[in-house]
This record gives sequence, C-alpha cells and structure tokens, in this order.
Amino acid sequence: MKHYLNVLAGVAILLSPFAARAADLSVKAPPAPVPAAVYNWTGLYVGVNGGWGWGQQDPLTLISNRFDRDSFNINGGLVGGTVGAQIQQGYVVIGVEGDLDWADISGSRTTIPAIAGVPIGGVFNFNTKWEALGTVRARAGVALNNWLIYATGGAAFVKETANGTSISGVPCGSLGFVPSCAESHWRPGLAVGAGTEWGFASNWTAKAEYLYVATVGTGASTDHVNVVRAGINYKFGGF
Repeated sequence: MKHYLNVLAGVAILLSPFAARAADLSVKAPPAPVPAAVYNWTGLYVGVNGGWGWGQQDPLTLISNRFDRDSFNINGGLVGGTVGAQIQQGYVVIGVEGDLDWADISGSRTTIPAIAGVPIGGVFNFNTKWEALGTVRARAGVALNNWLIYATGGAAFVKETANGTSISGVPCGSLGFVPSCAESHWRPGLAVGAGTEWGFASNWTAKAEYLYVATVGTGASTDHVNVVRAGINYKFGGF
C-alpha cells in the first residue's frame, strides 16, 4: 500500500508543472460578430423604364388658341431611358433624375369645335396623342437599407400631336375657321410623384413610381396624364 502511495505522489509531482501552465492559459474570446452590410445609394446611374399613362388632352389647342376648351380621354404605353445621380447622408437620399420616353398615349373622338360657345359649322374626327415624354426632376427620399422611398418633382416636356378629318360642314384648311387639321408641338409642364426603389444587388436597383404630368399649352389649355411605370437601374460606384 505504501508502495502505491509513493507512485501516486511521484506522478503528481511530475504533472504539477503542466497543471500550473494550463491554469495560466487564458480562455480565447469568441470572434466579434461581423456587422451586416449597409446598402449605399450614392452614385451615378442609368436605366430603362416602361409603363402606362392615362388622362386627358385637347387637340384643338394644338391648332388654334381661339377654340373653346375640349377634352379627349387618352391612354397608352411608354418606354424609354433614365439617367440620374444621388448622394446619401445617413437615412436621407437626395438627387436629380432625367428621362426620355417614347409614348403612344392616344385617343380619338368626333367633335364640333366652337368659339365662345358658338359652333363654327363643322364636324371633325380628331386623333390626339402624346408621342414623347421627358422629365428633369429632383428626388428626395428615406433609405431603409436596400429600400428607398422617395418623392419627386420637376419639369416635364411633352410631344403632342393632333390629326383631324372633316366629316361635314367647314373643311380643314378653311381660313378663319380651322386653319389646319394636323399639328405637332413640344409643350412644357410639370411632373410630381412618388415611388419606391429596391437594391437587389450592389449595383442594381428596381423601381416602381407614379407621376402626375400636366402640360401648359396655348391659351387656357392644360393637358394632363397619370403615369405608372417600373424600371431597372445600374448604379456606378459612389463619389
């Protein structure tokens, strides 16, 4: 028995330096968590967009500002390109955006033009159309990581056309009545709206927005269209 006790004591003496060294070793701290990436909205971007528009237009004011106000329902599609730049500060994102869309927002109707409530003595069928829509707008929004909610507003430029056919009475081209039945003009106006944009990759975003566009024409004419459209943008690096 004494022999075994001596052996155990010897083993304890031999292992004591290792036990002391192990006690001195500190416990390794777990690695710090990696913070989640925050989406960066700052940069220049280009993209494409497309959608649908509906509203009202008066083709008679393209021909002359003396006719009484008329109103044609118009609707149709549009598609085009976008370019913009924006900068992010905290949750706030501000920038400027421009776009130019080809459009086929059109309508037609038979109408009797009048001056001061008096019909001019002719019946006409008119086709009216928005052929192109361009805007230059400021954008301001709130970024929720890779989601952006924004409001927008600025100038609009619309290519409007009118084509008419005389059905009865005074024909097109009559001096003092209907000087022409085919006209086309660019008109200035305003565009305001709101939208949301989603950054689905580091350089790619998808957006959906609504715009109200009102143009100012000759005389008292104010044509307007509601536009809903979606788009995809490619964003270059920040600046």
